[in-house]
Amino acid sequence: MVFVFPRPSSQDGARCSWGRLNPRLPRGAGNGALPLLCLCAAFALLIKPSLSQPTNAIPGSRIVGGQDAVVGSWPWAVSLQLRRPGNNFAHVCGGVLVNENSVLTAGHCVTGREYVFMLIAGHTVKRKIRSITVHPEFKRETFENDIALFALGYAVRYSGHIQPICLPPAELPPGLENGTECFISGWGRTSEQGTPSPVLREAQVEIIPYSTCNGSESYGGLVNRNMICAGSRFGEVDACQGDSGGPLACYHAGTNKYYLMGISSFGLGCGRPAYPGIYVRLTQYRAWITSELLSSTAGNPVSIPLTVCLTLAGMVLV
Repeated sequence: MVFVFPRPSSQDGARCSWGRLNPRLPRGAGNGALPLLCLCAAFALLIKPSLSQPTNAIPGSRIVGGQDAVVGSWPWAVSLQLRRPGNNFAHVCGGVLVNENSVLTAGHCVTGREYVFMLIAGHTVKRKIRSITVHPEFKRETFENDIALFALGYAVRYSGHIQPICLPPAELPPGLENGTECFISGWGRTSEQGTPSPVLREAQVEIIPYSTCNGSESYGGLVNRNMICAGSRFGEVDACQGDSGGPLACYHAGTNKYYLMGISSFGLGCGRPAYPGIYVRLTQYRAWITSELLSSTAGNPVSIPLTVCLTLAGMVLV
């Protein structure tokens, strides 16, 4: 099935043991002396295709049940990559651009690693990372509070292919949190035993009710109210290894905007019936994110996209 998605069009206003739970992180990541991680933005594929294709992705490292994304369709999607021998880079996790200086990702993507991070966009434009803040109550064993924030060394420049996503406002537009127009994107596996994707993938998912997702026939109490479940009731559509840290973006027709409702965190397998993907519920972290954005940009004013962000139209930016 081919999905037709509402597409970003322009900036609105003044700039917007892991046990049986497997994090969507490639197996083998972090094993050996691999000293450098970088962030390759999804929009890189628009200008220099080689930058968007993690052809040396760590084996075991794509969206399940989706399709290749149209170039420029998700301008906030970021690929977290690991430097390998030969100065090549391998995809590890996803990330989400929330303003010109900041990227959100999953906490488990960055904890326990002493690496230097960089942002690569467009024609190899690089951004060093000034700081990394993992939620102080992140628990790797249970994936509670699985969220982290990168502060970039200096700002990226917005363009048709580089844009932030809206963070959820204090008062959600009606129907947004239970909406069915939600989408995931990433470079992870296309199946549990699949291969890494050379290009950004996308899929439409639905928000699964908490009572269903956390019931005895599903995760059985492992999901808390700081998490949100998304996928398909019948399986087949899901995030997978390598998609951790990537966005769960939901479109609201009333405001004509996409909102970041979740960050890919963990799941039991990929695309299994009764086991949807589990995401960090962004509405529960609005205060923490706002506080960190303000502190990380002290003395360096930037926009915080809580209410000002992308508006959308039925076209693709070129």
